[in-house]
Amino acid sequence: MAQTGVLPMKRIEELLDTGSFVEIGSYISARNTDFNLSHKDTPKDGVYTGYGTIDSKLVYIYSQDAAVLGGSIGEMHAKKIVSLYDMAIKMGAPIIGLIDCAGLRLEESFDALDAFGQIYAAQTKASGVIPQIQAVFGLSGGGMALSNGLSDFVFMEQDKARVFVNSPNAIDNNSQDKNDYSSAKFQSEATALIDFIGNESEILSGIRELISILPANNEDDMSYIECNDDLNRVTPELEASIKDPAVAAKIISDSFYLLEVKKNFAKDMFTGFIRLNGNTVGAVANRRALFDEKGETLQEFDNVLSHQGADKAAEFINFCDAFNIPILTLVDVKGYRATKCTEKRIPKAGARLTYAYANATVPKVSLIVGDAIGSASLSMNSKSIGADMVFAWENAKMGMMNASEAVKIMYSKEIDASDDAVATIEEKTKEYENLQNSVVYAARRGYVDDIITVADTRKRILAAFEMLFTKKEENPYKKHGSF
Repeated sequence: MAQTGVLPMKRIEELLDTGSFVEIGSYISARNTDFNLSHKDTPKDGVYTGYGTIDSKLVYIYSQDAAVLGGSIGEMHAKKIVSLYDMAIKMGAPIIGLIDCAGLRLEESFDALDAFGQIYAAQTKASGVIPQIQAVFGLSGGGMALSNGLSDFVFMEQDKARVFVNSPNAIDNNSQDKNDYSSAKFQSEATALIDFIGNESEILSGIRELISILPANNEDDMSYIECNDDLNRVTPELEASIKDPAVAAKIISDSFYLLEVKKNFAKDMFTGFIRLNGNTVGAVANRRALFDEKGETLQEFDNVLSHQGADKAAEFINFCDAFNIPILTLVDVKGYRATKCTEKRIPKAGARLTYAYANATVPKVSLIVGDAIGSASLSMNSKSIGADMVFAWENAKMGMMNASEAVKIMYSKEIDASDDAVATIEEKTKEYENLQNSVVYAARRGYVDDIITVADTRKRILAAFEMLFTKKEENPYKKHGSF
């Protein structure tokens, strides 16, 4: 049997600055007496709670102990976590949960159910006020999986950790060998629940990095660092790498810094954090290709909007807006993915993305690097839904729809009567592109603020965010949106 306290404390000590952890509630244990629970030793009721620092920044932390009743949630276990949330909110500091929990404590029945409810309520209260981070090292079962979903960012150990609402063996056709629905692979690639995966050491160092890039709360920004990069650095190499925005965002960022979020889910949409002049900026982009470290293409995508990509971007934008993180959008989209699955979900998913951008009041800058065609382009932080600044590269294409498709509709009679339909379509397509699908045409009507060169991209984007630094915008008063 595992010794109590060893793993949870080891994780805390490895995560926090050396010697900074201060425990709270160390004498608390289970008080339920049913099923002879009073005769069982439950030190700290299975969870270490306290505070410490990461790079000298205050954080609150709880670490579950699977050696005590499987790390299950009971009345006092939850009371410790909820009390920690109350403190974190008052102090305006992030809260980190190191999860190893079998779920509900069966011996405590209604008290355990209420315990989960109290945790959910605390997380809801904290949402948008302080960053909530969880890392799953063992089990995150039943109601604990919902707690994962209420967090802002979730890490998951790639080999042994399991996340599930229903027990995996209760799901038809679920096999640990073939398709384990509780595995890190499935949860990160198919559900959008998990943001980062890795081994224990990688997860703990990843949390430290994430804390360094995030504000402490929704009012104070402690994430700024001194910029040592050239603010006027030219970026001609962007053109060769723009198909993979993970590479492009690195080039734009200070000292090539990037932290990609949900990289395994909806790979056709990129989300991540960069730095511009020392400030944290959220980046969102359509992806055409995925490159390896050598620049070789691993995977290609159509530049269309999928429902998974729209949901992924919308969630990220909402987080950035809640914590006053400016948003940069790299646009390259020509429409919506044409599949039965997408058709069922894209109206709502596309609307969520549109709403997230339109509702956000943080500085919003867009750069059109490829296509910006049709209503899908409107959803990607267009001028029409509230972008503060919109730039476009000289070779970008903008318009209502694909030029050749528009020509076939507009000139159908001429094409039918023509002796050479192909030549007629090509001629009319060229005319249409020059007139209607031109960034110059869009700029003349104010839908693009400036047409810029690839080399000037970093300095122009950086200058735009510097100009928008003092932006203040408030939406009409309402309790909250109903969407």
